Amino acid sequence: MSDQPQTRIGFFLALGVTSFAFAPILVRTADFADPVALATLRTVSAALILLPFWLWYRLRGQIESYQSKDMQRAFWAGASLGLHFILWIAALNLTSVASASVLVTMHPIILILIESRFMGQRFGAMVWGGVLLAFSGTVLLAISDGLFASDFEHALLGDFLAVMAACMFVVYFLISRELRQRSNWLNYVFWVYAFTAITCVAAAFITSAEFRWDSAFVFAGVGLAIGPQIIGHGSFNFSVKYISPTVLSTLILSEPVFATLLALIFFAEMPPLFSFFSMALILIGVFIAWKGRS
Repeated sequence: MSDQPQTRIGFFLALGVTSFAFAPILVRTADFADPVALATLRTVSAALILLPFWLWYRLRGQIESYQSKDMQRAFWAGASLGLHFILWIAALNLTSVASASVLVTMHPIILILIESRFMGQRFGAMVWGGVLLAFSGTVLLAISDGLFASDFEHALLGDFLAVMAACMFVVYFLISRELRQRSNWLNYVFWVYAFTAITCVAAAFITSAEFRWDSAFVFAGVGLAIGPQIIGHGSFNFSVKYISPTVLSTLILSEPVFATLLALIFFAEMPPLFSFFSMALILIGVFIAWKGRS
């Protein structure tokens, strides 16, 4: 890969990680809104924002139609992403920002095992060491965060939902890589986000989700659509064509560090001092894995 694409990918990834860190903050500003309703507003907004751009390029003939098999992959990727959003927002309503952010980023361990065992990928010692070090930091951060988890009555359920959200993200990421290899970025994200929105709308109908149309709810939903979803997930969807999902997901492990610091600033959620040692391990692990990605 030449220097110019590397620079461009690095810029998009930095933008993506920054936007991810603001996701739990935006969820909290909705004042514990119905997670299915908030996920629906988020995903429908993202699809509608992308629609005019997709139509413009489609009418100009710059986007090819998906074949039936690719549409099926886009559907399953979107459904997995929709469930990921619902579970993760629900987790944030039940446990701390630090715990939810940490546990939802467990996917690198799952990904590196799947890629190395079933997909023929081979990773060097630096990548393995970096992933394991970063993940060790997330575990320590979760344990440390447990020292003040009593502030949340149902923290254990919230932690479980965050882990389930991580599993859904793994499914989404693996399908995304296969589909993205053969697809234009805009065409890919539009269809995946459209199916994500359909999944959330269906979940809202089934669960009779409560939509609360106050300014905080709308701000959080639209903000999540523009920032973490279009910019954050969009930047990673752009990069997954060129970089292993395991290495990308390791980079996401740095998100809990920034999310925890933002929660301290905005909501005075002060984690124990040991948490900062855990954050340092995460960042060092991310750096090692990133340096060893080649």
